[in-house]
Amino acid sequence: MPNYFFFRPPADDPAFAFQGDGLASNYYAHSCPGVEEIARAVLEEAVGRDGRVGASLLLVSISTIGCDGSILLDATPELQSEKAASPNRNSARGFEVIDAIKAAVERECEGVVSCADLLAIAARDSVVLSGGHPWEVLLGRRDSLEPNFKGANTDIPAPNSTLSQLIAAFANKGLSTADMVTLSGSHTIGFSRCSSFTQRLYDHQRSGSPDPDLDPELLRHLQRLCPRGGDANAIAMLDVYSPARFDNSYFANLQLRRGVLSSDQALLSVLSPSSSSENLSEDSLVSVGLVEAYAYDESRFLEAFGEAMVKLGSIALTGDRGEVRRDCRVVNSDEQ
Repeated sequence: MPNYFFFRPPADDPAFAFQGDGLASNYYAHSCPGVEEIARAVLEEAVGRDGRVGASLLLVSISTIGCDGSILLDATPELQSEKAASPNRNSARGFEVIDAIKAAVERECEGVVSCADLLAIAARDSVVLSGGHPWEVLLGRRDSLEPNFKGANTDIPAPNSTLSQLIAAFANKGLSTADMVTLSGSHTIGFSRCSSFTQRLYDHQRSGSPDPDLDPELLRHLQRLCPRGGDANAIAMLDVYSPARFDNSYFANLQLRRGVLSSDQALLSVLSPSSSSENLSEDSLVSVGLVEAYAYDESRFLEAFGEAMVKLGSIALTGDRGEVRRDCRVVNSDEQ
């Protein structure tokens, strides 16, 4: 799975619609009325075979620039796939489930539903199947005509990002600090490779010692999973207490210094003993306040998460830009 969330869309590109422009929950009411039921049935079967796939699809869905399905494209002789970018290599997964959903939908509504919309539906249903609240997915996205390999390598916040770096990255996408904290809660069902956090365990900031902000019990657990010189692609659960359930335990973990990634624990970085009063800002106080609120009130988090996903998903390719792919892995002109 991707270590973090998204790429920055071109702010001046009219192809990208914001705030739901051109999108509607009933977009396929006449052209493909059963699309959500078809997609859900395929996803339920896939989750039954592989319990991790829901978390994978959720994170893949918010790792594609402009919610346009670009991450689904395979490489061609001319273009590199986002799947091969450093943050996604050996981690982004679940693409075969989107292929299966697309095939099932095409049998009922050929050439109608975009891959980007199917990914958005799968993300919502992955949360619901894990115990989260449903939300109304706005539909009508178009699929991109090429991947954004460069953006995948440069614009995804790193797993060791600071709070200020996270805030800036989300702001570049038109999202607030509150959106950032809320969407970070997707890690309640996520996994990460050892390579994304091993330095925290042994040589934090080149100190030769573990990160002092990491709970000692979690440190020992992660060191067993990710020993020095071990498999960098081994995986660890980002929520070690309820990894299969979409709940608010991610935020409770942060209060106990049990965030696996540095970028997770960064949401409470101003409370760290190593932090100074100079690091206090309105945004940092928003971050602390929301972590505490979500840890206390699970329903508030679950409702806010759906709202943030709708906002994120409204950054979309719409109108006559892009296309509706027949095969999610290739643009239509490249089909054999």
